[in-house]
Amino acid sequence: MVATLPAKTGRCDNPAMVVENNVPLQALNTFHIVARAQQLLRIRSEDDVAAMLQDAALAALPKFVLGGGSNLVLTGDVKPLVLKVEIAGRRLLRETPKAFIVEAGAGENWHDFVAWTLAQGMPGMENMALIPGTVGATPVQNIGAYGVELQDVFDSLDAIDLQTGEVFSLDAGQCAFGYRDSIFKHASAAPGLGLKDKALILRVRFALPKAWKPILGYADIEKMRIQEACDKPDAQQIFDWVCRIRRSKLPDPALVGNAGSFFKNPTVSAEQCADIIARDPRVVHYRLADGSFKLAAAWLIDACGWRGKSVGQAGVYEKQALVLVNRGSGSQGATGGEVMTLAKSIQTSVYERFGLLLETEPVVL
Repeated sequence: MVATLPAKTGRCDNPAMVVENNVPLQALNTFHIVARAQQLLRIRSEDDVAAMLQDAALAALPKFVLGGGSNLVLTGDVKPLVLKVEIAGRRLLRETPKAFIVEAGAGENWHDFVAWTLAQGMPGMENMALIPGTVGATPVQNIGAYGVELQDVFDSLDAIDLQTGEVFSLDAGQCAFGYRDSIFKHASAAPGLGLKDKALILRVRFALPKAWKPILGYADIEKMRIQEACDKPDAQQIFDWVCRIRRSKLPDPALVGNAGSFFKNPTVSAEQCADIIARDPRVVHYRLADGSFKLAAAWLIDACGWRGKSVGQAGVYEKQALVLVNRGSGSQGATGGEVMTLAKSIQTSVYERFGLLLETEPVVL
């Protein structure tokens, strides 16, 4: 339903700006949870944000930035003004002696953008193929897969302040990237220390190396390389392998509602890891450069017997225990409450057995 701004919040004075009311969000979140946005505004350029801020009623509303909805659990209708990011565009911005600097609008589909860079002869992001979501969401989460994280190829981004309308740029250091973390996931009263709900990403730039080298260290990719007897795969081959691996292990959000990996892999000290190994030698673990260890959350969940289990219509995916899925559809599908009840039950089981509290990845609203 498309309408003018309701009387309770005033009238939208910009005729080019349309506020949609009572908008179904089921198709706008990959878990396919039934919920509605009280109000939604589509952002196709920074001018749309500027126009919104010029409207006193809209500027005063709390806001929620929505990209592809692939890292989101809705536990009810959304009361803040939803800013649906649909900024398009992708281009080779410039070249340096060492890299291609490419830029994409925040609303571009991530996987399509990765495929485009390869088609243009600019590899470097192939290991992150098929990650659902939009380009603008990738630095928020510092996405990563199969040995590559976004920060490895990140150059800079442009964002707009949702209070002042000021456009600003951030480099990698200013984004404060961590494991599935960035400055955009934290709120802070101090300026510059947290940008959660304070800024909307407009464009993201990536530095793709001209001296490309394949990243093959991950076990699944190594298995593919051996199976196909390919000693020196090119970027397109790795892209294809990653797509095949992900499709064999992970549910397609278009068919089975899910938000991808639901929990972060916990990092523990060498002493903690040794203690856990002493209790269960089978635990899957990886040594990190700083001497700490990363444990496979999927293995921990599986060891607690959760694979295939359900709470209502929310379940643990049979092929990958790290993924929670919506076993129903439409009004008969999982609710956000069921998803979070399942998630908390898993956290309790893992904590009781291993003494580790798993952190969730998705935004819960």
